Amino acid sequence: MINIEGKQKKQSPKYQQIVDYIKEKIANGEWPIGSKIPSQRQLAKEFAVNRSTVITALEELMADGLIEGKMGMGTIVVNNTWTLLATNPPPDWNEHVKSGLHKPSQATVQEINQAESNNNLIQLSKGELSTEVFPLDTMKLVMRRVSEKMEAFGYEEPKGFLPLREALSNYLRTIGVHVSPSSILIVSGALQALQLISVGLLRRGSTVLLENPSYLYSLHVFQSAGMQLKGLPMDEHGLLPNSVSISKNKRGRAILYSIPCFNNPTGILMSEKRRQELIQICKIEQLPMIEDDVYRELWIDEMPPPPLKAMDKHGHVLYLGSLSKTLSPGLRIGWIVGPEPVIDRLSDIKMQTDYGSSSLSQRVAAEWLTSGLYEQHLESVREQLKIRRTIVLEALEIHFKDIATWDVPKGGFFIWLKILPKLSMRELYIKALSEGILLNPGNIYGQESNHSLRLSYGYAPLKDLKKGIYQISRIIRELAKS
Repeated sequence: MINIEGKQKKQSPKYQQIVDYIKEKIANGEWPIGSKIPSQRQLAKEFAVNRSTVITALEELMADGLIEGKMGMGTIVVNNTWTLLATNPPPDWNEHVKSGLHKPSQATVQEINQAESNNNLIQLSKGELSTEVFPLDTMKLVMRRVSEKMEAFGYEEPKGFLPLREALSNYLRTIGVHVSPSSILIVSGALQALQLISVGLLRRGSTVLLENPSYLYSLHVFQSAGMQLKGLPMDEHGLLPNSVSISKNKRGRAILYSIPCFNNPTGILMSEKRRQELIQICKIEQLPMIEDDVYRELWIDEMPPPPLKAMDKHGHVLYLGSLSKTLSPGLRIGWIVGPEPVIDRLSDIKMQTDYGSSSLSQRVAAEWLTSGLYEQHLESVREQLKIRRTIVLEALEIHFKDIATWDVPKGGFFIWLKILPKLSMRELYIKALSEGILLNPGNIYGQESNHSLRLSYGYAPLKDLKKGIYQISRIIRELAKS
């Protein structure tokens, strides 16, 4: 989104405001040489003008030699005010951006990430709890308790704040995972855990086996570290164990990634029998596993089966958890559980990366877990999610019965819709966005999901859930007719 606040001079003509805005971006180095400027349509929308006004502004900037239209690339910054005077041009940052180690997100994922900060949209994409569910009063209470006990603090020890790791050790026992604090690493969310694993444990050229569709397909965390993704099929009980196999020459160069509780994006809950089969296969294949269990506590109907980690007797499983989905992503608190040598290795990599997660957030998290307030909060969250799921399922039954199929999720945030009419998900995404609705097209989770949508019932206000579902159904019907 273009931020033009404070940039416009009301006394100047609209076209001049656009000229001044773009010149300032270029002069400040925010849009270096090689940058693509926003489209005419986007500029017209942000400045509330027609396209002809935008064209007038761009023509003036082209005449000044600052921008240039390039076939198939849009309008590009080709100079700035200094390079027009200098003989030695500055570095082309655009080339460095393209050549960096970490791959950029998919274009659609980047668009979604930017649009998720727009509070004017009906957010059917966000995988987080609504502000209506956020325990503001309890969080203030916890903050007061922490501040009353606070002493001077600085960097934590490499594995994280010991009282928090002790609290997590006690909490994990309640779900069947028996582990000492020394085998727990505090991280800044599960995504950082994946980044640490990708650079700290896996060799370039390794294979990551994963459910198809999967959240990982919308990220490039493993591909950026030189890994290959290989999707495996699922049914209503989760990942199919007989699809998990690796050749002998791949041993030591492959790992399995799974979200067994309320898979993102499908919402599938892996059965206990399937978990036992999967652990057995991994033992036979000597295949290590990452269990991403960040949605476990968001169960609605009944408690999920024990984690794969609880069935792991040979140290095959690295277990990931987080407070981002259940409490607040703003705390940036997650954890990795695994064999001590692995945790030692990952804690060393983390220290090289950021020298430890926030000391204050770790103390707040420890207070939530040790006070009993976290369990009380989870009970409230499950009640709210049940209400939200009911509202969405009723709306789908009214508006989507003849245009999509879906399964009822037993927990988590997501309903996975398989759209029956053959239409472009990209067109649906763009049309919905133009009407104020943000959703996640299925193809960002794998190309095989090109006729699916992931709808989140966790974030939007209740009235917006009903409105958004109705509007999406209307758009689908319109596109199907065209």
